[in-house]
Amino acid sequence: MAKIVCVLYDDPVTGYPKTYARDDLPHLERYPDGQTLPTPRYIDFVPGTLLGSVSGELGLRKYLEGNGHQLVVTSSKDGANSVLDRELHDAEIVISQPFWPAYMTAERIARAPKLKMIVTAGIGSDHTDLQAAMERGITVAEVTYCNSNSVAEHVLMMILGLVRNYIPSYNWVMKGGWNIADCVARSYDLEGMQVGTVAAGRIGLRVLRLLKPFGVGLHYMDRHRLPESVEQELNLTHHTNLASLSKVCDVVTLNCPLHPETEHMINADTLKGFKRGAYLINTARGKLCDRDAIAAALESGQLAGYAGDVWFPQPAPADHPWRSMPHHGMTPHISGTSLSAQARYAAGTREILECYFEGRPIRNEYLIVQKGELAGVGAHSYSAGNATKGSEEAARYKKQ
Repeated sequence: MAKIVCVLYDDPVTGYPKTYARDDLPHLERYPDGQTLPTPRYIDFVPGTLLGSVSGELGLRKYLEGNGHQLVVTSSKDGANSVLDRELHDAEIVISQPFWPAYMTAERIARAPKLKMIVTAGIGSDHTDLQAAMERGITVAEVTYCNSNSVAEHVLMMILGLVRNYIPSYNWVMKGGWNIADCVARSYDLEGMQVGTVAAGRIGLRVLRLLKPFGVGLHYMDRHRLPESVEQELNLTHHTNLASLSKVCDVVTLNCPLHPETEHMINADTLKGFKRGAYLINTARGKLCDRDAIAAALESGQLAGYAGDVWFPQPAPADHPWRSMPHHGMTPHISGTSLSAQARYAAGTREILECYFEGRPIRNEYLIVQKGELAGVGAHSYSAGNATKGSEEAARYKKQ
């Protein structure tokens, strides 16, 4: 029997939903690059329901308990008395999400002698100390591509929201006003602007494709250059470094993974190279940016707007400066956990568990670390090291 600890975000404040806005989801079979959607042998949930919160349990309880395993589901993940810390001593598998990450630091890994696998129900394994996992021989896996298109749609929404000054305009309506001049004093057309993505993987490339009909110039920076046919199709300009991209772009969107090489890549010095009045979108990871430098750039006008749904740590304490800085469009980490995405990452988590317990190989697209080294997609996207330092600050969220 294995013990699985699953860390999920809290249920809605009004209680777990009894009904939903829609009755079904569109049926998809493959992602744009041909990769199949998750293929578990079976699922024990209805697609389109809330699976990512505690009561949803990723639809795993019937499967795991039916096979004699123990499942512990909790939202308590931070602080010395968290349920996660109490349950780690004999856990074989830990599952969590990027949206409500269980920061698997080297210290936590050391307190979990039976730990064999860490799974991200979603995309992004930076909340795990990958170096410590490699040294312990722990498998790290995530459900690659499950919410890439979900995040790309969110990026497009946030770009338009900032450039067209949507949120302040909406707030005037909510206040009962009709303040047209106040609304349009910071409103522009996206058409004709230069837009660049830092990384053009599954999310970044999808963002570029969604932006093409808007009549913008498209740019990208990536250590893996796209095929010439794709560059010609989208009329892309390739950049080899951030300075080259940022000096010509009106909008920059971050779509790269967090690891030691990308941590705080946006900082006070690199922001000086941005066009004055540029917009910055970050749905990748909060720690790609120096948080105080972002707030200062908005205060000074170097940035005209910053939007994203990723913070560091997560959840962000109440006094996190991104909650109160001017001209922002921040949301909780929701871009990749739409009900549509949840159906895919829950099914992918089930597929990973089925492979693990049945002794079958986990598909390469899902592997980050295996047998003491970066593996699968992890070898393509990550570097060795640790990006979890400072995550203990998340414990202040509920204390405040």
